[in-house]
Amino acid sequence: MSIILVIGASQGIGLETVRALLADGHNVRAFARSAARIPISDPRLEKIAGDALVSADVARALEGVDAVVQCLGVPMTLATWSRGTTLFSRATRVLVDLMRERGPRRLICVTGVGAGDSRGRVNAFYDALMFPLILKRLYDDKDVQERIVKDSHLDWTIARPGVLVSAPVTGRYRALDDPKQWELKTIARADVARFLADEIGSPRFIRKTPLVIQ
Repeated sequence: MSIILVIGASQGIGLETVRALLADGHNVRAFARSAARIPISDPRLEKIAGDALVSADVARALEGVDAVVQCLGVPMTLATWSRGTTLFSRATRVLVDLMRERGPRRLICVTGVGAGDSRGRVNAFYDALMFPLILKRLYDDKDVQERIVKDSHLDWTIARPGVLVSAPVTGRYRALDDPKQWELKTIARADVARFLADEIGSPRFIRKTPLVIQ
């Protein structure tokens, strides 16, 4: 039975991914600074407290796992809007270097619509106004994060969710790797997690960057 490491497992997509993977029968190692407060109790769940920027913490979490799902996030505060962040790229560099040295090879990384080559290609209002005013400084670092993953030579998938909403899982999502199909749509965090768990169980997007929307 596989062991899947979820980095950023305490909330949002990461927490929903833990639930989805457990539902699929996987053993899950949930990694976060506040891992002890994850509100799930299951004999197949191991909670590991650690910092994604600390190599020793990440190395400990990687021991014996078969795949990694990275779901990093930052608080959407005025400071992050104005100054941006380097968390995504620095944490990904730590993770990728360790995975190349020790394994495993399978990595699924969550970024977002507007990262990498999806920037400026989904919706005129979003691309011209919302993105530059609200998200650009955060996504500048997600661009660096994606380049690190693409250059890693691992068996990677970069999932780019659309506009995230809080809603129950439906199991209905579209994962689109053809840029001609990209559009700005919402997606429940739980349905992003469903895609991630499905991709662990039956990979279809290795070395691809699908947009995940409803």
